[in-house]
Amino acid sequence: MRPRHIGVKLALLALVCYFLLPVWWLVVASTKSGEGLFSGSGPLWFEGFHLFDNLEALFTFNNGEYLRWLGNSVLYAGLGGIGCTVVSVLAGYGFSMYRFTGRTALFAAVLGSVMVPLTALVIPTFVMFSNAGLTDTIWAVILPSLLSPFAVYLMRVYAGGSIPTELIDAARIDGAGELRIFWQVALPLMRPGVITVLLLSVVSTWNNYFLPLIMLSTSKLYPLPVGIGLWSQLATSNNNSGQSLWTLVIVGSLVSVVPLVIAFLTLQRYWQGGLTVGSLK
Repeated sequence: MRPRHIGVKLALLALVCYFLLPVWWLVVASTKSGEGLFSGSGPLWFEGFHLFDNLEALFTFNNGEYLRWLGNSVLYAGLGGIGCTVVSVLAGYGFSMYRFTGRTALFAAVLGSVMVPLTALVIPTFVMFSNAGLTDTIWAVILPSLLSPFAVYLMRVYAGGSIPTELIDAARIDGAGELRIFWQVALPLMRPGVITVLLLSVVSTWNNYFLPLIMLSTSKLYPLPVGIGLWSQLATSNNNSGQSLWTLVIVGSLVSVVPLVIAFLTLQRYWQGGLTVGSLK
């Protein structure tokens, strides 16, 4: 019997291979020595296994500089992601559940700001933080990460579709206050959307390169993307005191992906649909 949808399956398999090929190259390259990166059996296959030696060199290079950058990324992504999630959930819930003067105009402004490229806001943000004396501090990275118009839009749409107004009205009739309604009724129903916004915010802050590059001038405050970029520049200019930095750049890039993979696998079980099915009879 001829398998059904074989063309679609082959197309999906091709897409999977296309997306996984860079990851495979990164894993393979991380196991090679500095000489093996530019010679040997080819870029997509192993030649020796120097992963543990590369990891040791990565974590000990320049007095553990990479570990400091890793801690900075965890701090920025953690505080920025959680803060952005709180702001977006509250704003999205307010836009969806409450009627107030200027709601349409304000939400239109939020939608309009989604169209503005983030890079276009870096220079005005730098000027504003410079006038406030906050440049070259952790707040120059964390505070801008708290605002995400797309996350507000996403939570507004999700709250409107996942929270039945009948539940809110019933809770109000029972005498519950607005804060209790949000915390005990609305927030559990919004959990998949909250987790989605949290992951998107953490990934966005973790991978942010341009904002920390502009805001920070002290290398001790760099997150991983900026730090790895600095190593890449040193390796390109061959100003690395005889030690090849390309291996550290590649292994560092691989290690920087691991926390995001762990976050996705840990929070995946919270993506559950149909939480409101059967809640109204």
